[in-house]
Amino acid sequence: MEPVVKVERVSYAYTHRWVLMDVSLDVFRGEIFGVVGPNASGKTTLIRLLCGLLRPKRGRVELRGRDLRCMGRREIARAVAVVPQESPLLYAFTVLDVVLMGRTPHLSPLGFEGRKDLEIAERALKWVGCLHLKERSFNELSGGERQRVLIARALAQEPRVLLMDEPTAHLDLRHQMDFVDLIVRLNAEETLTIVWVSHDLNLAALCCQRMLLLHQGRVFSLGSPGDVLNEESIRRVYGRSVRADRDPETGIPRLWPRLESLPMSSKGRKDHA
Repeated sequence: MEPVVKVERVSYAYTHRWVLMDVSLDVFRGEIFGVVGPNASGKTTLIRLLCGLLRPKRGRVELRGRDLRCMGRREIARAVAVVPQESPLLYAFTVLDVVLMGRTPHLSPLGFEGRKDLEIAERALKWVGCLHLKERSFNELSGGERQRVLIARALAQEPRVLLMDEPTAHLDLRHQMDFVDLIVRLNAEETLTIVWVSHDLNLAALCCQRMLLLHQGRVFSLGSPGDVLNEESIRRVYGRSVRADRDPETGIPRLWPRLESLPMSSKGRKDHA
């Protein structure tokens, strides 16, 4: 099967500091692919390379067999959309205005949105359950609502690949799970290829078919969540001990942190339990 996204021995440096070194991976159509690793391991840089914001110093990134360096920004944006952690806006755009921004790659340089663009934007809002918010100011929304609107903006681009850079970082448990439900549904019903950068290893394991574990800018492990998320890998990459097991109902791997020291009050509660 031909990969939708192919990263071939890619390295990238900011000035003289290499942040990614000799990274290779394939992402296939309809896959939810997770990218995990500690802070400063190169995750966000990888996302920027995959959407063409950065160009590799070495190696190449391909989209459906074409080198991104041979594609223009508008052409890339018609195929790849990005959902960031957050998107602060300086002006009080309505929700519909924000989603219509996703239509920009499909408009002529001086063109305006037409009926078709409005229909696509409203369909995207309906998809994420936010059509009733379309006249609201984006800045007035809750964190969970904002993330859904940012997904709608990305969907309005009609992409083949959706890149997500820690989109659940500022969400509570309920909104995290709502977000995961939405992403899994988009993947299943729209056959949308998704690359998801996450700090939450358990959340990523819940819905990713394969995962990449980065360590100091290099590929440490690549495979299924069960292959990647094991006690030895986490100890070596994150420098902390965890206990790894599998959910008895789903078989999905789980990580349990081990506290190196407990406060006396916690020990006391445990003793009296």
